Amino acid sequence: MNERMSGKVGLIVGVANHRSLSWAIAQAVAADGARVVLTYQSRFEAHVRELAATLPGDPIVLPCDVQNDEDIAAVFARIGDECGGLDFLVHGVAYAERADITGGFLQTSRDGFRTALDISVYSLIALARGAQPLMATRGGGSIVTLSFLGADRVFPNYNVMGVAKAALESTVRYLASDLGPQQIRVNAISAGPVKTLAAAGIGGFSSILGVVREKAPLRRAIEASEVGSTGAFLLGDGSRGITGEVLLVDAGYHVLGM
Repeated sequence: MNERMSGKVGLIVGVANHRSLSWAIAQAVAADGARVVLTYQSRFEAHVRELAATLPGDPIVLPCDVQNDEDIAAVFARIGDECGGLDFLVHGVAYAERADITGGFLQTSRDGFRTALDISVYSLIALARGAQPLMATRGGGSIVTLSFLGADRVFPNYNVMGVAKAALESTVRYLASDLGPQQIRVNAISAGPVKTLAAAGIGGFSSILGVVREKAPLRRAIEASEVGSTGAFLLGDGSRGITGEVLLVDAGYHVLGM
């Protein structure tokens, strides 16, 4: 373990199991000396608590439904009481109804659209708002969210989630502008395809992964640990001059025209 993030406290939202990209970031920052607060959605509690037990630094584990403002407020109240402040936030939450991903985009339901944008995008605003006063007590902080190239380009069976990711990346820029004067940075990692729980809901995911492995300049797909390392960089002092960016970690796939 090195101590680059010793004394820092971070909230990590979106861990479901050991394949989650949020978990990869949690491992990386904990290895760098940070103390982490992990939240869970009710059905993932056992998984998250089991994972938290493997981390150094006395992690805190709390319930949080990002669609419930009272849950969000309770999380930040606990962090304030126990830690006194917050240095970073990882937002790794995304969800859309399966029918609105696998069906034709034209058939996206109004309720499905609302759900996807609420959970996948508005939650970042709500969490940033809760984090802001706790980061202000530290003189600033860093917020990182997780996106995908489907924000810019059409991927099969991604549909409304691609629209949500586009909105998420725009939200990053607006939050960066709002929070920058307080030295709070906001960035996104656009990760290449990785086998996660979310990816399992994308029809034909194995085909997408195969194309990336064949075509990407590095001739391989990425590993979750590479997202973890990038997350630790964006959350740490080494990236203190970077905000409002979408950093692509996809083995170079995004540079290709064909």
